[in-house]
Order: sequence, then structure tokens, then C-alpha cells
Amino acid sequence: MKSRPREQILTLIAIALTFGSGANDVASFTRLGGVFTSVMTGNIVLWGLATAERSVELATHTAVSIAGYIAGVALSTWVAHGFKAVSQGKDGEEGRASVLPGHVNWALSGELILLAGFTVGWEITGARPVGWAQFCLLGVLAAAMGMQSAAVNEMGLTSVSTTFLTGTLTGLVSSLVGPGKDTPHGLRRFGVLIGLAAGALLCGLLVATAADLVPILPLGALLTTLALAAAPLGDPER
Repeated sequence: MKSRPREQILTLIAIALTFGSGANDVASFTRLGGVFTSVMTGNIVLWGLATAERSVELATHTAVSIAGYIAGVALSTWVAHGFKAVSQGKDGEEGRASVLPGHVNWALSGELILLAGFTVGWEITGARPVGWAQFCLLGVLAAAMGMQSAAVNEMGLTSVSTTFLTGTLTGLVSSLVGPGKDTPHGLRRFGVLIGLAAGALLCGLLVATAADLVPILPLGALLTTLALAAAPLGDPER
């Protein structure tokens, strides 16, 4: 079917973005205050723990990460819908011949800008930010993950996320063990879970051996995504 190449590219995009999420979470957990930049459920749990333990430091870091993520989602949504409205006003239809709609590419480009800024700050601080530099980098990285999450919502990816994967794992296991159930999008679900683990693994190795190189992982993942999104499609209807 002519729609299959696009679905395959979307699967690769989902894996690439999830790889970057895994790397970012390891970077933030090890060098930016022991919190996450994409898993807000975990941050809310950590905020509750910080409140119970009266840890101002942990509470502050979780608050910065959650606030950054919310800001990123809001910004990505605003950018995507703004460009979508402009494109539809001009052409009537937007991005039908592309892997990703144009407004999604703009949102991902915004994430790329944030990751580039994070990279500069990471290098300036010698991969060991402290104080206000740590808070700033944490907020920027969380905002980048928020932008990514909102952009993914506009992609049409089925049954997966690239930042919060508990539902993806639940759906995969349920489809595998449920009597009489098929496994739609099983490869995509399995792929993003592997991508998350691979990103976390490689980032962990870099943190331990060459921390200056850590930003290469999420930047590379996002650039790969944008390259895949630029791939031509043979069927303009999909």
C-alpha cells in the first residue's frame, strides 16, 4: 500500500525522538538536580517527596522542570496552530504531500533552537552547571521536551508517545497477551521503548566518560527527525 512508506517513516521518527528523550532525562537527572525533563509524572512524585522531606532544593528543581515543560507545550501549540492557520489560509490544504505537516516542522524547529541553546550553556558550564545556570538549563531542556510532546500530538502517531511511555508499554503488553487480540503498531511501540532505553544508556555512558558530548545525542536525534520529515512521499493523498 502507498501509505506504508509514510507509516514506516513515522515509526523511525517516533524512535528517534524517544531516543532523544531518554538522553535528556539522564542528563537532567544526573547533572540538573535529580529531576526529569520529559516524565512529568515522575516529577510530580518527586515534588510530593520533596514536600514530605521539606527539601527546598528538590522542590525547586521539580517546579522549574514542570514550569518549563508547560511553557514548552504552550509555545509549541501556539507556533503549530499559528503556522497551520496561515498555511490553510493560503493553500486550503497544508502539508498533505509531506511526512509531517508544515506546522509540525515549525514546532520541531523551535525545539531545535532550544536544544541548541541548551548545548551552548552546557558547554560553557563545563557540563557541570550549578546555581542559576543549572536552573536555566533545566528550564530550557524541559521546555524543549514540552515542545516535542505537543508537536507529536499533531503528527498523527498512533498509540505511542515520545516522552511518557507507560501507556505505550501497557498497550504493547496487553496486545501481546490478550486472547484473540492482534498487535497493531506493535513494532512502533516496541521501537520507541528500545529507543528510550538506548538513549538513556548512551547518555549514561557519556556522562561517565565524556560529559561534554552529551548534547550531541538529543541534537542528533532531532536532526535525524527533521531529515526523515523531509523525505519525499510518492502518494500526496497520505
